[in-house]
Order: sequence, then C-alpha cells, then structure tokens
Amino acid sequence: MAAPKKKKSRGLFYVSIVFILLLLFIAYKVFGPNIISHTQGDYLYIHTGASYEQVSASLEQGGFVSDMSTFGLLARMAKLPEHIHAGKYKISNGMSTYHIIRMLHAGRQTPVKLVISKLRTQQDFVHLLCTNLEADSATLKQMLHDPEYLSQFGFDSNTVMCAVLPDTYDFFWNTTADKAFRKIEKNYTKFWSDERRQQAKDHGLTPVKATIIASIVDEETNMTADKPKIASVYINRVHKGMKLQADPTVKFAIGDFTIRRITGPMLETPSPYNTYMYEGLPPGPICTPSPGSLDAVLQAPETTYLYFCAKEDFSGYSNFASTYDEQIKNAHIYQQALNARGIH
Repeated sequence: MAAPKKKKSRGLFYVSIVFILLLLFIAYKVFGPNIISHTQGDYLYIHTGASYEQVSASLEQGGFVSDMSTFGLLARMAKLPEHIHAGKYKISNGMSTYHIIRMLHAGRQTPVKLVISKLRTQQDFVHLLCTNLEADSATLKQMLHDPEYLSQFGFDSNTVMCAVLPDTYDFFWNTTADKAFRKIEKNYTKFWSDERRQQAKDHGLTPVKATIIASIVDEETNMTADKPKIASVYINRVHKGMKLQADPTVKFAIGDFTIRRITGPMLETPSPYNTYMYEGLPPGPICTPSPGSLDAVLQAPETTYLYFCAKEDFSGYSNFASTYDEQIKNAHIYQQALNARGIH
C-alpha cells in the first residue's frame, strides 16, 4: 500500500524540479544578459516623437538586443510603449532585459558633454551643436538671424556669437535649439558679473564691445603675457577713433583662416569686418574668445601703445610702440626676418 504514495511524492518532486527550472529560465530571460554586439555603437538614440515600434526596430537593427521576443513581451507588461522618452541611452554589455526596459521607461538618458572651444563662425557653432544634439540646424540658423528672438538677450545677428563662451556644457541629447542656446547664454550672463561689467565700463566698453576686442586679441596671440598689452592697443585705438588695422579681421572678412601673412590686395577686401578699411570695431566677434582673453581686455593696463608687431625671434611675443616711427622700425626688422626664412 506504500508504493502509490512513493510514486506520488516522486511525481511531485519532478514537477517541482521542472517548476524551479522554469522559474530559473524565466529569471534568466528577465535578469540575464540580453545584449549582443553593438553594430551601431554603444548608444541608442530615440528621436523626439518616436514610436515604440521604431524604438524596437532600433534595438534590433542596432544589434542591442538578442532576444526581441522576450523583450517585447516584458516591455508591454511594463507599459513601455506608453512611456517612450526621447534621448541618448548607453547600452552596456551584460545589461538585462529588465535593466534596459527600466532605463527606457524612466527616461534615464546619458548626458552629452559638449565642449565649446574656439569657434569662428555661426556655421561652426551650428555644426557643433547640431552634430552632438538632436537640435535642428535649420531652426538654430533661423534663431541666430531672428531680430525679435535675439533682442530679448540684447544681441543681433552680428553680435549673437558673443553669447557663446568656450566651456564644457552638459545637455540632454534631445535638447531643442532654443533650450540649448538659452543655457549657453545663461553661462554668458553668469560670466558677466557686476565686477566684470564695471571693469568693462572703466575702459569705456560694454560686454559686447569687450568681447569683440577679446576675439581679436585671441586671434592675435597665444601668449598670455602679451594679451593685456595687445588689448590696450586696441582700446587706445578705439578711443582715438583710429582704424584698428587688425590682421585677423581681414582673415575673417576673406573667410580663410589658414592665411599666414596678410598682403596688400587682401587689405582691400570689401567687408565691415575689414578693420583696415573701416574705423571702429567690427560688427561682431571674429571668434569665441577664451575667458582668459576676455579678462585680458578687462584687466588691460593703461598704456600709450598704439602699435605692436611680432618679435623678429619668432617667439610668439610682440614688440610694442607708442609712435608710428617706432612701429615702422619694429615692422622692418620683422619683415627682414620673414624674408630670411622665405615666408610670404
């Protein structure tokens, strides 16, 4: 009579084993790695307005998920189709279906660190921003030329690049052009503290004018020690109503930043940015100057300098002069050094 009980207990044992194995299999499918080789990089990009079907296709076609059937089943159970968040998501090796769904459901995207260094044109700015963010390039271009939009920040289409300070900015990838610009402009406003505004005022400058001068200084030299003195030259020229005659502005007017030596015909380039042809400051900055160059302008010493010329030793430093005769001597020495090296 004991045999049937033994058979029954043995049957329950096997059922239990199968049940446990089934649970382990399900747990593995949910919490085990579900990542294969990434054929399109380590990041999944979900565009604004993307559907769940488009996200699934990106996961599959990008080589992110190996078992789409399990993913699809669990995604619907977690109501992921109703919680699609645009953004940039890092898919790491070993991630499980559970972790991927949880990340996407919560919209935990990876921030983009956008490093802005020296930019010379609006086109450079648009390219940098819209290559690294979802921001639409056409929208950004339109914003940078929209008088009504720019007026709220105190800029116009020529001076707007004053707002773009070299720095490292953290953005979410799906940031719009408007939000991106506002964040960058906020950094500009923060830089221009009351103390810096007063320093500019002491030199008879506004933040925009100081930035334009700083952009020229930044293009003139990499030598930190010379920057304040070069700034003093341009400030003195502005106050005297003299033409700035800054070579970097000619390069900007021509649109060729590889030019090493400005020659006579180049000085006749018809452009408001050509400071050999027009008095005063150019309409806007010719690059995004570093904070160091901006502070060099604000901290420029009081000098009588009206001229400067590269030193003949090609050290990168300059000789400064208060009179035209002194400048001619310095320029002649430098010209001889150029000719001796065959630089044209």
